[in-house]
Amino acid sequence: MADEVENSEELPSTAGELADQYPDVWEQYSGLGKACSEAGPIDDETKRLLKIALAAGSESEGAVHSHVRRAVDEGVDPETLRHVAILSIPTLGFPKAMATLTWIEDIVAE
Repeated sequence: MADEVENSEELPSTAGELADQYPDVWEQYSGLGKACSEAGPIDDETKRLLKIALAAGSESEGAVHSHVRRAVDEGVDPETLRHVAILSIPTLGFPKAMATLTWIEDIVAE
């Protein structure tokens, strides 16, 4: 799974700025992400869907956008991405799930 971005120009602006200003911090952070990704048996698509769900649960629009963008690039079906938002209704509540659905649509509709 390609969670780690080699080039800071490919990162969202704030993360890219951090990577440029503090390359050692970014390298360690990226390494942690890679180690966590490789620590268990979950397949890549499921990991991506979980990351979307975790981002939704933390109400991080930017993280949802980022993981949805990567999922689309990795060939995940948009209906599968929407299903993540629908699954979140009983856990996160209807308003947060609908916010997540709109964040997913922001990227899917591009």
